[in-house]
Amino acid sequence: MIREILKQQDSAAVASAAAQAFVSEVAHLLASKDEVHVSITGGSVGILTLVKIGEQAAAKDIDWKRVHIWWGDERFVAADSADRNALQAQEALLASLPLDPEKVHAFPAFDPESSVSMAEQLDAAAAQFAGKVSQYVEAGEAQLYFDITILGMGPDGHIASLFPGHAIPAKGASVVAEHNSPKPPPQRLTFTYEAINNSGEIWFVVAGADKAEAVNVAFSDAPTRLPVGRVHAINKTIWFVDEAAAAGI
Repeated sequence: MIREILKQQDSAAVASAAAQAFVSEVAHLLASKDEVHVSITGGSVGILTLVKIGEQAAAKDIDWKRVHIWWGDERFVAADSADRNALQAQEALLASLPLDPEKVHAFPAFDPESSVSMAEQLDAAAAQFAGKVSQYVEAGEAQLYFDITILGMGPDGHIASLFPGHAIPAKGASVVAEHNSPKPPPQRLTFTYEAINNSGEIWFVVAGADKAEAVNVAFSDAPTRLPVGRVHAINKTIWFVDEAAAAGI
């Protein structure tokens, strides 16, 4: 597995570099595949990356109807909540692209009108979405294959909604419910390490001095003590990281 570090000046440069690479790589993949599956992320740098993708002149040449869009995780809030990664992504990029709606795979949302408790809804949503994901798993494989997964990282080293000190999901699971996130809201849905790692390439988009310590752990001799260190792509893991976050590596 190859790991690359592409240092940038600041968060805007991180987003721009990742966006340019994303458009180029998706076009390259579609030249030899009927469809591609990409997983995108929320967070300030993740959403800025989506904005920058839309600003790439070459983006208009991509056949977006052949692109499946997934998210690494989602806050379990109402569908119209501004906290939803999916809604933020729609506003930043997706609404402007000629996507096939059937290939935009947002996580289920919380229904505040339901008589079913949030906890029960969350568990049911995880099971439901895992079933949906399984429809796209190729015969003989255990997990859905993502061509590209874009991830952010928290200052504590968490990725998606996989947090330090929390149990590692059971082997074979693709989607799990997080009932006690240390970041609000506590209820989340997330792909597992195993699911995320079944990616041809994983791209981290990370910026800020508050991320430097976790970045150092990811590049240390004992990276797996934080969630970020448990993530590695099949072919290539690329770090688009700014100077502040990369200060120690």
